[in-house]
Amino acid sequence: MTAIKHALQRDIFTPNDERLLSIVNVCKAGKKKRNCFLCATVTTERPVQVNVVKVKKSDKGDFYKRQTAWALRDLAVVDAKDAVKENPEFDLHFDKVYKWVASSTVEKNTFISCIWKLNQRYLRKKIDFINVSSQLLEESVPSGENQSVAGGDEEAVDEYQELNAREEQDIEIMMEGCECAISNAEAFAEKLSRELQVLDGANIQSIMASEKQVNILMKLLDEALKEVDQIEIKLSSYEEMLQSVKEQMDQISESNHLIHLSYTNNVKLLSEIEYLVNHMDLAKGHIKALQEGDLTSSRGIEACTNAADALLQCMNVALRPGHDMLHAVKQQQQRFSDLREQFARRLTSHLNSVFVQQGHDQSSTLAQHSVELTLPNHHPFHRDLLRYAKLMEWLKNTDYGKYEGLTKNYMDYLSRLYEREIKDFFEVAKIKMTGTTKEGKKFATLPRKESAVKQETESLHGSSGKLTGSTSSLNKLSVQSSGNRRSQSSSLLDMGNMSASDLDVADRTKFDKIFEQVLSELEPLCLAEQDFISKFFKLQQHQNVSGTTTNETEEMDGGNLSRSYMSGVPQTVSSEKDMIRQMMTKIFRCIEPELNNLIALGDKIDSFNSLYMLVKMSHHVWTAQNVDPASFLSTTLGNVLVTVKRNFDKCISNQMKQMDEVKISKKSKVGILPFVAEFEEFAALAESIFKNAERRGDLDKAYIKLIRAVFISVEKVANESQKTPRDVVMMENFHHIFATLSRLKISCLEAEKKEAKLKYTEHLQSYVVYSLGQPLEKLNHFFEGVEARVAQGIREEEVSYQLAFNKQELRKVIKEYPGKEVKKGLDNLYKKVDKHLCEEENLLQVVWHSMQDEFIRQYKHFEGLIARCYPGSGITMEFTIQDILDYCSSIAQSH
Repeated sequence: MTAIKHALQRDIFTPNDERLLSIVNVCKAGKKKRNCFLCATVTTERPVQVNVVKVKKSDKGDFYKRQTAWALRDLAVVDAKDAVKENPEFDLHFDKVYKWVASSTVEKNTFISCIWKLNQRYLRKKIDFINVSSQLLEESVPSGENQSVAGGDEEAVDEYQELNAREEQDIEIMMEGCECAISNAEAFAEKLSRELQVLDGANIQSIMASEKQVNILMKLLDEALKEVDQIEIKLSSYEEMLQSVKEQMDQISESNHLIHLSYTNNVKLLSEIEYLVNHMDLAKGHIKALQEGDLTSSRGIEACTNAADALLQCMNVALRPGHDMLHAVKQQQQRFSDLREQFARRLTSHLNSVFVQQGHDQSSTLAQHSVELTLPNHHPFHRDLLRYAKLMEWLKNTDYGKYEGLTKNYMDYLSRLYEREIKDFFEVAKIKMTGTTKEGKKFATLPRKESAVKQETESLHGSSGKLTGSTSSLNKLSVQSSGNRRSQSSSLLDMGNMSASDLDVADRTKFDKIFEQVLSELEPLCLAEQDFISKFFKLQQHQNVSGTTTNETEEMDGGNLSRSYMSGVPQTVSSEKDMIRQMMTKIFRCIEPELNNLIALGDKIDSFNSLYMLVKMSHHVWTAQNVDPASFLSTTLGNVLVTVKRNFDKCISNQMKQMDEVKISKKSKVGILPFVAEFEEFAALAESIFKNAERRGDLDKAYIKLIRAVFISVEKVANESQKTPRDVVMMENFHHIFATLSRLKISCLEAEKKEAKLKYTEHLQSYVVYSLGQPLEKLNHFFEGVEARVAQGIREEEVSYQLAFNKQELRKVIKEYPGKEVKKGLDNLYKKVDKHLCEEENLLQVVWHSMQDEFIRQYKHFEGLIARCYPGSGITMEFTIQDILDYCSSIAQSH
């Protein structure tokens, strides 16, 4: 290894002004072993640069070449793999990790030690040495052969030491004093040697002279020690004298400390006593108010309220640690508890008696409201009770059990009271809806049984037996002739036909007003009671809380209320809102059933009443939801609105069912079908009711269903008609539908209006063509033959040369249709059309004018054929277009 080291120094590093300090024979780990050398070198020039150089043997010969060099300052980590066991592997972390395997562990350790020393001497850089034995990182190098190698290298490093500035200056002065310093080095060296000997002698003499001075110094020190001993003796005597004074001062200090401690304790005790007296002392006036205060007068209630607040403050005072162990505090707390219990019991008893008295007072006023459709006013009762609102809040905070009991009693008393009032109120509403007889006798509410309903309904509408829009089972309609239809209108009404008579309008308007008055009376009643409950029982109601389902507002008993919302824990805003809604549900549990019964009655009286109820109920639900979407009123009206919407859908379904069941008479003409007239009445009524309504979408959906059913049923009846031509049925009814939709201007039915107009136009044209037929039958057959010859290729001018179509034959056919015959045929046609058409729709003149136009068109067609096929013949018809116009006009006027 030494020979290799010298060879590398000579061949590689000396030319580069570098000295080789350590070398290790390595190969890369994990690969095919190809040996190389890692060398630690330093430069000979200043500043010194330290490098780690990789040297490998050339492939072409036995010489070595420099392959890679890394600066030692770039080295970050040296990993020896194992600090205890011998392991030839190690890693050097430069820009990346280089893994090496040394030929021996000794070479590896020597190389790592050299790197550590170079780092310490030249770089002082933080290089992490991992898994390296601490012995290798010491300044001294291990003994042996390796020591000599490393030591020699180190000495080589230390051979040259640079002179500092002062040394250079001294050498220059010394050389200037000797002329032969440069020319004769030996003479200069001898001179320096002689001067050195002189200096050594002077040093020896100086040392010998200083011995006397040392002896003198020792004597002075001995005298100083004696003086110190004397001072210490005096200080000891002074300390003994002051010791007694110190003991006396300590006693005085301890006494002062005890006096200050006693004063501090007295001040704190006084502060605690004042705190307890100021915060736990209840005035005698408050005690008297709590024990004997008048709970009926405003002044007494105010005094009791102030006393209760003062008592609550005394009971809720924040006691400091240890206060609750004082006997006086315990007595005062017990006294406060007794006062609270006594006053809470007295307050509860008084309010219960007020609740009971309210029920009796309100019952006495029910008689005067039984005739009028109004609900009793509870404002005076609420006003009187609100005086106790602060006391209720006090009771809620101090004795929740009694507060809960009052809440239950209030719901029990008021629910019975409101049930009587509301039932009487709805009885009056039902009586006003059903009306009175001529003798003035009022009808009772409709019973549930069908027979009773039928009997009462017949009595409602008098001897005519009219039940407009009834949802009871309908007999099949039979369409009569126009004359019979007018005479039998009453029987058709009995079978469920919807009429728009003045009586119907009056009845429906009356029902609408009564229903609106019912809702208008209920809404302020519920809102006033809800506001009172919130204020009296101190419950929050104006915070936004999540909505609840309908099932949550079902009827509850007192136990459920207690279990759900009257626990001892503080009420959150959400639970208090739910508590208000549940209390309202318990108090007004009869409102929803009574509303449903009233709605059922209105639907039995007239199914069209569901339109009025849908609009009114939707408006009130919308208003209630704007105030509070989760309130009792909003929830209840929303549930009732579902029932109203269901009745409305049922009304639409019944009308569609009537259309499916309609049957026409085989012996009379059809005219305007009943369900077409009914749709007109329904649409006119609905438009007047739903003007500016919130639920317009429900009506639009019903319109679409009804109009499609009307279209289908019209076509069905037209196909089944035997007396009246199909085109007439389609033409008249679709004309009526088009006129209705044009007049009402229903935006969602614009497409149906266009379709109705198209069907009316198509069937009018079809009927005109069918009815007019061929008024000049022989002439028509003649010209059909002419057109057939032209179609076969014969020129129009040559048709007259055909034997069957010559001029003589044409004149013979024309003579058979003089003006008199034509007028007679048109008169018969007019009578036939008059029999087909109904008077209600008044389409006779429209149809007759269309037939006149069609006849003139045929006449012009014949004239054109004569002019083209028989030119110059002078042949013309026996009548002119003006004659046709005169005939049609005179026929129309004569009829």
